[in-house]
Amino acid sequence: MKGLRVYLSGAIEHAPDLGAGWRVTLGRFLAESLGHRVYDPSADEKKNLTDEEVGGFRRWKVEDARRYRAVIRKIIAWDLARIEEETDYVIAYWDGAAARGGGTAAEITLAHRIGKPVSLVLGMPVEQASGWILGASDEVFTAFPDLEAVLLRRYGPRGSPPPPAKGSPGTVLR
Repeated sequence: MKGLRVYLSGAIEHAPDLGAGWRVTLGRFLAESLGHRVYDPSADEKKNLTDEEVGGFRRWKVEDARRYRAVIRKIIAWDLARIEEETDYVIAYWDGAAARGGGTAAEITLAHRIGKPVSLVLGMPVEQASGWILGASDEVFTAFPDLEAVLLRRYGPRGSPPPPAKGSPGTVLR
């Protein structure tokens, strides 16, 4: 199997850079070093939205709750469909911004529920992380370089063996 598909889950709404920074760096590594196909939801603002929805939905959060909710439901459906239908595994970044929102938790939970492996990178001490999130993840890392080293060993440069089986023991690297 060539070009495994990976979904990058993490805060967007509450992240200072709308979740782009870590995704750009990790996405480049995944694509260039492993040959994996990366879906970055923070870079896909358009999704299935109209131009009017893209331009107004953040404002509608306080101005028009009905319109806001309708757009957010479209975004939820779009992102969850990517995980269900177009993803082989999920890499999630769990930090304070992710903990403030609901999307990252939902994406990790869905991936776990449907048997897609979840690799979690913590942006906080493990004792502060959600037990739910830790339980729904297959492996947990405390830094991106540790994750990258494991992925290189697992997949080799630009290689793509199958992702690890669900239920395989997780790894907390410190």
